[in-house]
Amino acid sequence: MPGLLLGDVFPDFEAETTVGRIKLHEYYGDSWGILFTHPRDYTPVCTTELGRVARLSSEFTKRNVKIIALSIDTVEDHHGWAKDILAYNCEESSCSSLPFPIIADSKRELAVALGMLDPDEKDKDGMPLTARCVFVISPDKKLKLSILYPATTGRNFDEILRVVDSLQLTASRQVATPADWQPGDCVMVPPALSEQEAASMFSSGVYTKAVPSGRKYLRYTPQPTQIISTDQFSSI
Repeated sequence: MPGLLLGDVFPDFEAETTVGRIKLHEYYGDSWGILFTHPRDYTPVCTTELGRVARLSSEFTKRNVKIIALSIDTVEDHHGWAKDILAYNCEESSCSSLPFPIIADSKRELAVALGMLDPDEKDKDGMPLTARCVFVISPDKKLKLSILYPATTGRNFDEILRVVDSLQLTASRQVATPADWQPGDCVMVPPALSEQEAASMFSSGVYTKAVPSGRKYLRYTPQPTQIISTDQFSSI
């Protein structure tokens, strides 16, 4: 669905996957969800990506995130390719199957509906491949983040974990996260909060970074629910 905006309800759909037929909203349930697409089975960059997601699966589980992948191949292809993914990426003998399903979209119906095709990358028949999309969906089924990479550039899934941490924190607390923020770092107080509101809301204190304009908009506070020494403010 081209034009899908942040805050929109993510489209629900039924699809065949490596674990049977699923309904997307039902599959995610009360969890956060990630739908990520890759251009094609049995391709090099995609093999590294799905392997990385498999190795990070426990980290996503800790964050109550359910993952599902999608590409324009059949379920049979997905099952055969999964063996290559595991052989290349998984060093643990207990790793015998991918910990997330893969949607089969061989007719490109979902890829078209969700605006996921990369017009510059084509298969041997001249048909566009799916781009490397990432959609993060909140438990109320609203789109909270979308990232679109070209087929030739692999994604950094550690960054996607970091983004999930930020989204979950900012969804539950009236804070924002600055550039390069990592869990445990100081967060920022949104401009909409007055000084009085910020002071009453953040018991750990609010520090304002002085800037030449004299405007007090660069306000920091320790990450809520985490005890941070005020000495950390000196490094901001």
